[in-house]
Amino acid sequence: MTAPTSDAPLRVVVAALTYRRPDDLAELLPALVAQRATVPDSVDILIVDNDPDAGAREQVAAFGRGVRYVHAPEPGIASARNVALDEAGDADLLVFIDDDERPVARWLSRLVDAWRRHGATAVVGPVISSFEVEPGAWIRAGGFFSRRRLPTGSPVAVAATNNLLLDLDSIRRMGLRFDLRFGLTGGSDTMFSRELVVGGGSIVWCDEAIVTDVVPASRSTRDWVLRRQFRSGNSWMHTSLALEPTPAGRARTRVLLSAAGAARVVAGAALLAAGSVTRSLRWRARGTKAVARGSGLLAGAFGSVYAEYRRAA
Repeated sequence: MTAPTSDAPLRVVVAALTYRRPDDLAELLPALVAQRATVPDSVDILIVDNDPDAGAREQVAAFGRGVRYVHAPEPGIASARNVALDEAGDADLLVFIDDDERPVARWLSRLVDAWRRHGATAVVGPVISSFEVEPGAWIRAGGFFSRRRLPTGSPVAVAATNNLLLDLDSIRRMGLRFDLRFGLTGGSDTMFSRELVVGGGSIVWCDEAIVTDVVPASRSTRDWVLRRQFRSGNSWMHTSLALEPTPAGRARTRVLLSAAGAARVVAGAALLAAGSVTRSLRWRARGTKAVARGSGLLAGAFGSVYAEYRRAA
């Protein structure tokens, strides 16, 4: 739908996907309920539990306050995101947030206001990290948790679902779904948002609609941040290939992105070497970061798939 020119009340669904994070969910639920008071619209809070054991069911039921629970047992984050789309029904807007994030005051109203002003298919906001354990100097020097900030209203070409509003009339009209091929590898939100733009939709930035990402100690490690860079490059290759409808287009994309990946590896290795000689921690960290992302692109070009969300048997 095109954003209404009036302030007519809307039906808004705020969906949080969760998987065995009861402590995070305990903090997020009251924060989401508080957001209802910031908009004049009807707001339905939906918790989508991707745990096959439905571990969050009782916690959500005990919380009450009009929060709705749905079980999405099929493994993979893409499947859970599609459940959120289905459960939103005929609502006007669907807003995604992760269970390990905390919205600032008036986060929801700022997303909705930006949608009303710009009439975009989607609105995305910034994610700022806070840390359970402060990352070491090498991770800080590499900027591994630095994320983009843009002026409100700026168009963007790709977005994650950790802070994303969707115009559901437009999504339904375009027939968009989260691609199950990326359920365990990550990248289904990248694919979804890129398909949205390719299909003629638009995404705009809202810099005031901030969520804070609570980073556990297990993710403030060199191994984790490098694996995330590798996965990012790997999923970019796979989503880029999936977007190409013809064999010739896929071959061209494979060649171009392989060259880009190789260039990243070479440039990163040079920066790493220079950092070793000059003892520059920043150069060493950023060089290693570039090598990891470039390696992910190259691995994807040869069919390697990094399944970040694979579950233990």
